Amino acid sequence: MATAMNTRPFDAIVIGAGPYGLSAAAHLRGSGKNVHVLGEPMSFWKEHMPKGMLLRSPWSASNISSPRSAFSLDQFARRRGADIARPIPLADFIEYGSWFQHEVVPDLDTRRVRRVDASEDGFRVLLQDGEPLDSRRVVVAGGIRSFAWRPPEFDGLSPDLVSHTNEHVDLQRFAKRRVGVIGGGQSALETAVLLREAGAEVEVLMRARSLHWMGRATRDGVIGRLLFDATDVGPGLVSHVIARPLLWQRLPPSLRQRTTRSALAAGVAVWLRKRLEGLPIDFGRQVVRASEHAGRIVLRVNDGTSREYDHVLLGTGYRVDVRRYDFLAPELVGRVACVSGYPLLDTGFQSSVRGLHFLGAPAVHSFGALVRFVSGTDFAARALDRSIAADLDRPASRDQRDRSIFVGSPERRLQ
Repeated sequence: MATAMNTRPFDAIVIGAGPYGLSAAAHLRGSGKNVHVLGEPMSFWKEHMPKGMLLRSPWSASNISSPRSAFSLDQFARRRGADIARPIPLADFIEYGSWFQHEVVPDLDTRRVRRVDASEDGFRVLLQDGEPLDSRRVVVAGGIRSFAWRPPEFDGLSPDLVSHTNEHVDLQRFAKRRVGVIGGGQSALETAVLLREAGAEVEVLMRARSLHWMGRATRDGVIGRLLFDATDVGPGLVSHVIARPLLWQRLPPSLRQRTTRSALAAGVAVWLRKRLEGLPIDFGRQVVRASEHAGRIVLRVNDGTSREYDHVLLGTGYRVDVRRYDFLAPELVGRVACVSGYPLLDTGFQSSVRGLHFLGAPAVHSFGALVRFVSGTDFAARALDRSIAADLDRPASRDQRDRSIFVGSPERRLQ
């Protein structure tokens, strides 16, 4: 664990050591910024995704960005001296991220952040052991774990009966048990497959009436490259717009919303098709009530039937709300202008609170679906670096702390 010698304020503190935090650190340090990085390396991928998972994104869309692509997947594979399978196994991607971290942030500080407050000259970050760190800027790359969504029908039920898919790494604990999986996206369906392969009796309930298949079959060759950008986010042709957030921002608001919804719609990788054969999937089903009976969970479904399981896993995705980052002081996050939980960001991923930046999923409202995926790290880290470079020599006066960029916007602050 690294410790900080904070004799003068850092140019930036990056909170989070997943792909977005690591790419931000790589670019900021590459241009000479005094940056301190906090977090456990690749923690969400290590601790909140099941063993045996494969990445849905292809090779070209799975690189963590670094200046001059010095720490790409190709470089990692050459250094390791062993091929990496396609689709990329989760374990190999975690190893890649850990290698990236050792190369770019060997002094990573793994102490937990207790609280981030505004200060006279920027921000004060209080760590778990009580040490305060001062910084002109804070870059929040905290990932999506805080945003896991649990339908209200499951409120009040024991975690022994129901849990979110991100709460499990080893699914062997469900062997010989009857498990219901709720959801129709990659996380839900791949978890269901892994559960069955671990010896569980599995049934999937999903609202959609069919599976939405996603894959590379139509993306290969000359036609595929014409239709789909290498970032591999979004449907054909639209993919090229989503890959260019500054172009995406020029679209009418309704069209921006439609492209984002289409790119983030629940889908299943085509390579999972064979492993799904024979798996019970009940389409068009929605849980209307969940209760406990004799140590099991009973689901009342919209077709009037009931289902009983030993456990239910919720593959119900994530809903961004930056208030759920528990390390941000309420007084600080309350000053962030937001729409439906998403912070409004300028071209440098800076919020309405000067010096407070958000990367990854919280940036989707401002930049589109690209920044929800690893392939968005390149755009985000470069934009962040340019913004900080341009602004470092402009001290903030107290009356500039909340920037006026969003004043008069039809958007409203988070209530």
